[in-house]
Amino acid sequence: MLRRVGEHLEVVSNGVFLMDTRDGRSERLLVRAALDAHPGPGRLLVGGLGVGFSLVEAVAEAGLTAIDVVEIEPDLVTWHQTHLRHVTGAALADPRVRVRVADLRDHLAAVAVDEPGGRYDVVCLDVDNGPGWTVFEGNAELYAAAGLEQALAALRPGGVLAVWSAHASRAFEALLRERLSDVRVETVDVRLARGEPDVVYVGRKP
Repeated sequence: MLRRVGEHLEVVSNGVFLMDTRDGRSERLLVRAALDAHPGPGRLLVGGLGVGFSLVEAVAEAGLTAIDVVEIEPDLVTWHQTHLRHVTGAALADPRVRVRVADLRDHLAAVAVDEPGGRYDVVCLDVDNGPGWTVFEGNAELYAAAGLEQALAALRPGGVLAVWSAHASRAFEALLRERLSDVRVETVDVRLARGEPDVVYVGRKP
């Protein structure tokens, strides 16, 4: 469900709040921190369209040659053509952008088969509420060891993985440090709006 609260829009699923248009700082940071960690990135994947802040940040990077967005919920994609058009209208019109309505896990698996050397220079994951607090049970697999391996398989050597989370997860951070180099953790204070700080994890594939 998409609902309006004052001048803002909220996305709610089965009564559970997922995201809104109030504050996109951490979603923008997800992409910006990843791009800053990669010299001369060409191809970028955004896993999860959300309300579009990550996509808008990606489009602002002139050096990117291709921006793929994978979103499982078709209604959310449709809302970006109507109610959320003021946020992402220009970004979605960018010729570098391709939006796929699909399960991110299926997309990552297909990339691993079709391009075993990795397709992307940067992969940014913003699915559900991040590791340790998923509304949809199946999404937890993305943040387990097997899901992380799928994301890494989609990256070229030296590529950068960035992951958004609604709160810190020591277990997930440890998982990243086992598999990535130069792991960095950045936070955005949103306590007045949602409680704990949002967290962005960034690391490099060896």
